[in-house]
Amino acid sequence: MASLATAYLTGFGSYLPGPPVGNDEIASRLGGTDAVTERIRRRILEQNGIRQRHYALDADGEPTELNEELAVNALRAALDDRGIDAVDLRMLACATTMGDVLVPGFASMVHGRLGGGPMQTLSASGVCASSLAALDAAVSKVRLGDHPRAAVVGSELPSRSLRERRYEGIRAGMDAHFLRWMLSDGAGAVIVEFQPHPTRLSLRVDWVRQVSLAHEHPVCMRAGMSGAEAEAGGTWQDCAMGEADAAGMFLLRQDVSMLDELAEAGIAQFEELVDTGLVDVRHLDHVICHYSTNVFRDVAFEALRRRIPSLDTDRWFSNLETRGNTGSASIFIALEEAWRTRDFAPGETILLAVPESGRFSFAFAHLTVVAPQASAPPASSLPSSSSSSAPSSTTSASSGARA
Repeated sequence: MASLATAYLTGFGSYLPGPPVGNDEIASRLGGTDAVTERIRRRILEQNGIRQRHYALDADGEPTELNEELAVNALRAALDDRGIDAVDLRMLACATTMGDVLVPGFASMVHGRLGGGPMQTLSASGVCASSLAALDAAVSKVRLGDHPRAAVVGSELPSRSLRERRYEGIRAGMDAHFLRWMLSDGAGAVIVEFQPHPTRLSLRVDWVRQVSLAHEHPVCMRAGMSGAEAEAGGTWQDCAMGEADAAGMFLLRQDVSMLDELAEAGIAQFEELVDTGLVDVRHLDHVICHYSTNVFRDVAFEALRRRIPSLDTDRWFSNLETRGNTGSASIFIALEEAWRTRDFAPGETILLAVPESGRFSFAFAHLTVVAPQASAPPASSLPSSSSSSAPSSTTSASSGARA
């Protein structure tokens, strides 16, 4: 009987622009030093637990990089970690909340900057869970045998929309100010292959699951419309740009009153995975969960302990406090750091979990650590799309190298 085709994560990379920005430095980058804004900022930072984050902004708050550049730097780090070039890829799946331009798609812009050869591209839009949607697509194509190797990247650059100048003259409540002090910039990437790494540990992708509950919930996180629901004549495309800007349509907003409900729905989705047998809590060795605030972590711990009284919270990995909330990039940035800094052994399992507040969707991926496949052919033995080499990186990137 033929073995079931699967896919493996064999390279990991992340990129965080500029030096870390501490809580007392945020206002100097984004603006907002008035008493009211300062009070809101301190309240939110006390709750979310973030101590530092990164912005692609200089000391004056001016952009230093494009979102596509963040993505390419993370991709190059992952390619370097695997020891291959962009020319070795056959597919590029990119996730982001908002690209740099309206058209072309984000993946096309990233491919153009990354270089390499001809490849399939996919732009996964949405919010936080779009990165695992992109991973699901790449894994599926590798499993089908359509491509031997693919790259997946999640990248976010919301800081441009969080600067004080974007809020001037706009009546912005907590729904808009909340995300100003929550979101930051960064990118994370993985390499997907049809076989394990030939000389070191890899992660087998057992499954990826994504579910939307939009049919049961109104919009929670939004931009581009005048109210909480989209209506004909009430979106940014129905107005002159100046009118849409003056109406605050371009501000990222989140209905914070719905976040407790989001956490409860996320726990219910996890319990469904356990009930259906996709997750065996007795053999779950590591959990990497994206969340926007430590409050959600505490809620999750409490709910999980009801289900798993022996839960060891040391299994839970998050770098929210030091890397910030980078949206769709967060799960890959966390995975890269965990893979680089923690000890993993063959047979251990990892659960990736990503709740998305946009209109309530949740994504999970189950991974298993596998030993190297010493008999695997070297990367150069696979056919290339082009004989030319990928352009070398001119910016620094943190690679997830693992011995």
